[in-house]
Amino acid sequence: MNFDLTTEQTMLVDTVRSFVEKELYPHEAEVERLDEVPADLARHLQGRAIELGLYAANMPEALGGGGLNNFDITLMERELGRASYGLQMLVARPSNILRACEGSQIETYLLPTIRGERHDCLAMTEPNAGSDVRGMRTRAVRQGDDYVINGSKHFISHADKSDFVVLFAATDVEETAHGPKKKITGFLVDLDSPGLTVRRGPACVSHRGYHQSELFFSDCRVPVGNRLGEEGKGFDLMGEWLGATRLTVAATSVGRGRRVLDMATQWAATRQQFGQPIGRFQGTGFKLADMATDLEAAELLTLQAAWKRDLGRMSDSDAAMAKLFASEALARITDQTLQIFGGMGLMSELPIERFWRDARVERIWDGTSEIQRHIISRAMLRPHGA
Repeated sequence: MNFDLTTEQTMLVDTVRSFVEKELYPHEAEVERLDEVPADLARHLQGRAIELGLYAANMPEALGGGGLNNFDITLMERELGRASYGLQMLVARPSNILRACEGSQIETYLLPTIRGERHDCLAMTEPNAGSDVRGMRTRAVRQGDDYVINGSKHFISHADKSDFVVLFAATDVEETAHGPKKKITGFLVDLDSPGLTVRRGPACVSHRGYHQSELFFSDCRVPVGNRLGEEGKGFDLMGEWLGATRLTVAATSVGRGRRVLDMATQWAATRQQFGQPIGRFQGTGFKLADMATDLEAAELLTLQAAWKRDLGRMSDSDAAMAKLFASEALARITDQTLQIFGGMGLMSELPIERFWRDARVERIWDGTSEIQRHIISRAMLRPHGA
């Protein structure tokens, strides 16, 4: 296991970091103020990302994507994570689930998404079924050549800027040794489909400019040809997506943590109290040391998981450990940085309070910290029959 970067990987990191610093940082304050990325700015930044070859970098080169492996994508996402979410997500990495597209789905959904002509979002979470995916109530019933869908989804990121949704709904129930379980199926649903209503969700304190929406399905008819994969096999598709997104959360948490730590270190080295830089006081210096250690450990866990994924050896626990530790390390880093900045850290004049707010959601979405701990402990206990 050697994480020394190749020449190509170093160029990738330098390119993405330069893009983030020159193209994204200057617009963060405006996005924060507006809670919106202006449409003309979004088009410009997407165009720049396409020009630089950063767009859809996780998709196969044969399909027009960047063809990067998981380790390289993790390096890229680490650098993008330095910027606010509303801006960095314009450098789209389409959902890996779309690789399951077949037949006409490839021309209608997959290829236009890779080219940046269409945008996807993913609908899994429901008001009464967040982490309990099998508890989802949205139902798809086969009627001839269509599925009729009824139910609702919430906390659907980026739906207000998307053209179609990768939807997961229950299509059947199977009896298992542990009782009945719902069989889940994936669908590709255009957001302008009759019977589908998209509504902006409640305002969130984290990641302003990157919104979540609520989706309501009322006898929404979806052609059988829009089913993604086999009926009842949606849980397998979700597993593939969750592993990738947990790595994304880990990588972006590391990137943001690096930016925050750099600011904390500079402040501690230049802020004078009692005739010396505050970093020389043990109470501050030890905070910096703990933050740096947290960040190094988080980065190593994340890179190791990505490396294993390229070898086909990444387990659910690997992704869970990376997501758990990196997101919680970011929480500690942002909180301690605010403490180092003191009262100024809470002022909107500086971005510290934004980093602090934004960090909170990382321990919730794509599987809460509690879910990650459950995944890890379950894997530990299973060989012992527990």
